[in-house]
Amino acid sequence: QVQLVESGGGLVQAGGSLRLSCTASGRTFSHFAMGWFRQAPGKEREFVAGVSGTGDTTYYASSVKGRFTISTISRDNAKNTVYLQMSSLRPEDMAVYYCAARIYEGATMSIMGYDYWGQGTQVTVSS
Repeated sequence: QVQLVESGGGLVQAGGSLRLSCTASGRTFSHFAMGWFRQAPGKEREFVAGVSGTGDTTYYASSVKGRFTISTISRDNAKNTVYLQMSSLRPEDMAVYYCAARIYEGATMSIMGYDYWGQGTQVTVSS
């Protein structure tokens, strides 16, 4: 069993930055690929970013990489923690952000590929 606890959400102005953290407990953290997802009111949960167990490979949704909001996923296996650094936030980034763990070393963008989920942390972006 793996327990995931997110933190770092909050209220930020458009154009601002936030760093989300997710700390895991229960099993060997480096064996798990990790992902961040988000769910806005009335919308389905969607993939944001993923990272392999070693941290060598990362994946991003097109909506958060490059054009507008800039997001970077990273992990510190010594601290059992994965991070999501977000900058240039826009109101459309407002959602509950969830951390997820996958019992394989390689990450995936599929929501069905993850086995454990945190409770989520709210990100609110004011315009």
